[in-house]
Amino acid sequence: MAEQQPDLATLVGWAKLDNAERERVQNVAPLYNAMCGGTETWQDRIAMRNFHKFPILCDLDGVIWLAHQGIPGSADAVERFRQAGHRVLFVTNNSWSTQEEQVAALADVGISAAGDIVTSAMAGASLVQAGQRVLVCGGLGIEQALQNVGADIVRYADCLASKNDEILHGIDIVMVGFHRWFDYEVMRRASLAISRGALLIGTNDDATYPTPSGPIPGGGSILAAIATASGAQPMIAGKPHQAMADVVTELLSNVDQSAIMVGDRPSTDGKFAQTLGCRFALVRSGVTLASMSPATNSEFFAGVTLDFDVADLSAVADEVL
Repeated sequence: MAEQQPDLATLVGWAKLDNAERERVQNVAPLYNAMCGGTETWQDRIAMRNFHKFPILCDLDGVIWLAHQGIPGSADAVERFRQAGHRVLFVTNNSWSTQEEQVAALADVGISAAGDIVTSAMAGASLVQAGQRVLVCGGLGIEQALQNVGADIVRYADCLASKNDEILHGIDIVMVGFHRWFDYEVMRRASLAISRGALLIGTNDDATYPTPSGPIPGGGSILAAIATASGAQPMIAGKPHQAMADVVTELLSNVDQSAIMVGDRPSTDGKFAQTLGCRFALVRSGVTLASMSPATNSEFFAGVTLDFDVADLSAVADEVL
């Protein structure tokens, strides 16, 4: 029997799938037909999307790696989720790196991630309108995201070349993320732009981030210094805030109460799960130590429900699959 020709609605549905999703649909289609007792059709292939189970939203620092050193079992866990039909989306408050750098770093630990990364820089850029003038106190990840929305970017190097801070006139937004050259002059220029009417946006407010040697100051610490100096109340874009949730739900249409957010920080990842209305899997491979508990560290865990509380991402896969 010849394969039925697809109608327009079916073709549109197929077009919305990326290459990886199409491959998964085609691989599972014969099983679907065996279950239905029919012959494979285009309609069957589109119906295969229903086999795509709830998504796994995965933090990077403290879950996949520590300072880009892969956590044992994390890459294998990602592959296990994918083989079982779960879309894995990496959701990180890292705004320092570009998309290409994040993809390359994940490839170095054995994970393919093109098209599957959401960063706080992307969330920050979603709050910016084309043509707005943005002073960037952060890395190339922020610059790339702002370029993608058509912002007019003012870099710190531009400030150094400017006489009498004249370049700070007309700044609409000061966007702050993690960077290693933070000093008094960065804080002074950011504060001056804010005093002249600029809005302060932080890509995230994580005070620290985990490394193999222990936690070190994060973008939230830099943001706090600028907020204190300027007296401004910053708008936060990244986890656990709504701007990040909006970016995620634009990419994934099936984020609901069955989805799982995997992270190492209750105040960020756990509360982000609440923002999305999904489950939270806490892993003890990052900032949350194995010795910490809601009973003895109540403030650290405050207001967060632990749907899973396990050692690492591999253990999450063991629980879910």
